[in-house]
Amino acid sequence: MKMTELAQLEKPESEHSPTLNTVLMVEETLKKTGELVTLAELKRRLPRQVMHATLLTILDYLQLSGKIVIGTKGILWVFTERPELDRLIKEGLEL
Repeated sequence: MKMTELAQLEKPESEHSPTLNTVLMVEETLKKTGELVTLAELKRRLPRQVMHATLLTILDYLQLSGKIVIGTKGILWVFTERPELDRLIKEGLEL
């Protein structure tokens, strides 16, 4: 992520930031969905309620990190995990 993109994610001190657990919950819900989902439908599918502003912050982060695509018809999880790359990183030598 570029520094300019990180700067865009910074929020004023008074604004609530999402916790890691909340971000992971939203990611997992979108992964499981496997299809285009509207914001309202995503809110219904989440195991617990998330404040609207917090959810929008999470979705902005996921879009900037390339994990989701947000279009006019909804939100779609597009990130594919690469187990082979993960294995190579885990077994590789650090220089």
